[in-house]
Amino acid sequence: MESNKKSIYQAVKKILHHVGEDVEREGLRDTPMRFIKFLDEFCNPEPFKFTTFENDGSKDEMIIVSNIPFFSLCEHHLAPFFGTASIAYVPTDRIVGLSKLPRLLDQVSRRLQNQERITQQVADMLGENLKPKGVGVVLKARHLCIEMRGIKKHDCYTITSALTGCFKTEPSCRNEFMNLIKNSQ
Repeated sequence: MESNKKSIYQAVKKILHHVGEDVEREGLRDTPMRFIKFLDEFCNPEPFKFTTFENDGSKDEMIIVSNIPFFSLCEHHLAPFFGTASIAYVPTDRIVGLSKLPRLLDQVSRRLQNQERITQQVADMLGENLKPKGVGVVLKARHLCIEMRGIKKHDCYTITSALTGCFKTEPSCRNEFMNLIKNSQ
């Protein structure tokens, strides 16, 4: 085992010992290594190419992918949070392969994060790559740091949005987006 992983392995064992666990019992013996593997896998999603295509001018209406599942880890408590996203844009010269919107969300969410930042980063990256008329991103998530610790309130949802361009400045565009995602749930 390389020295960096060995020190992480020892740290995880110390944490388990700190909470009163016997790190030598059968069920926990391999847990430190499984935890390291989980973090490596989760926090390093597959890279992808943000493929765009020329818009032949026929597409000038809103494009939405909704109910995209995502998972993340709260940077404050290291507890999972998860939910769904709706991502939309109104194209100008370029459109994107539809699978790239969920992939973009994975790239941004699969690390130590907060929901507000994920929402804004998806909107910013989509805007940078496409230069659309506008972008709309809405995330709805459950945070286990709220449900399992602290206030311990179950089935609470946090909803965040990031709106740019026409989604922010044109009420009809914003309303269309919000109504379409509301009806898709």
